[in-house]
Amino acid sequence: MTSLVSAMSGAVFGADGFVRRIDRVWLALLLLFAGLALAVPSQAVDSLAFMLDAFFWLLPFLLLSVALAASLKAAGADSLIAGVASRSATTAIVIASLAGAVSPFCSCGVVPLMAALLLARVPLAPVLAFCVASPLMDPEQFILMAATLGLPFTLTKTLAAMGLGLAAGFATQGLQRAGLFADPLKAAIGCGGCGTPSLPEGSLRWAFWDEAPRRATFVAEARSTTLFLSKWLLLAFALESLMVAWIPASLVASTLGGDGWQAIPLAVVVGVPAYLNGFAAIPLIGELMAMGMAPGAAFTFLIAGGVTSLPAAMAVYAVVRRAVFFWYLAVALAGSLLVGVAVQAFLTTTGSTF
Repeated sequence: MTSLVSAMSGAVFGADGFVRRIDRVWLALLLLFAGLALAVPSQAVDSLAFMLDAFFWLLPFLLLSVALAASLKAAGADSLIAGVASRSATTAIVIASLAGAVSPFCSCGVVPLMAALLLARVPLAPVLAFCVASPLMDPEQFILMAATLGLPFTLTKTLAAMGLGLAAGFATQGLQRAGLFADPLKAAIGCGGCGTPSLPEGSLRWAFWDEAPRRATFVAEARSTTLFLSKWLLLAFALESLMVAWIPASLVASTLGGDGWQAIPLAVVVGVPAYLNGFAAIPLIGELMAMGMAPGAAFTFLIAGGVTSLPAAMAVYAVVRRAVFFWYLAVALAGSLLVGVAVQAFLTTTGSTF
């Protein structure tokens, strides 16, 4: 009997057991929903609905980004694009920052595109410029924010998004020239040569579907990248559903309702775990500013939360190496603090207000 129990335990939990063979992200999702189903069944249903709704809304962007990356890889065009971006890195950073500030991607939605660009071997500097600027503003947010918080506030945040993207891009470019971040993408992204036919070095064929090795490369790249990004995004959305349900807006309001300068660094600390999404944050900030919140703290909260919200940070961590991830956090948090201080100093000096 003892030997039977030991054998069963080894089969489930041993070095080659069933539990150890399950991917840790899928296992975390399974345990999360199992725990919710036992403790709070209604929340398990709500979280599942929230997760699936958010994921299927994002799915077209995910598939488009993955198809783009896989197509470039199969065609052999990834090195060509990387070379063009490298030769005109300054122009690429400027364009990425401007495009990011008007793109329709949210903080989680930009992650598949980030992976696609890095898979295409686009330099990290313009990719990071786009990924920092993109979650901070989009056409729908612009309209809603202008109607709720006013056009001057909205234009200032748009300029802040562009400026932060430029700062992130050029700072990253400087570090890369010093020898850092040479290989930013995690090895798990993409097929990594796992059994797919290798393409001739320097070969380029846009009609890649005409050749079996290129078709195999496309399928393998698309499958592995889609599965990898999907599991992390599903976990991120599941956690976001719990934040929406269990972090009341009144708690954020009571924490950030002060009008002093101390509210600005506090907004950095609160913005990361308490920020839900760009649309939910707009009426919350309107309420906080009506309660006397300093505009600088409002900007800090919106920028810190927009770029480094917990679901977005998890998704970015899944894609890039640890050093790049911490650099991404440092740029976003320091940038949000500087923007908040600059806005508050300008308003205080000029006696202006939004």
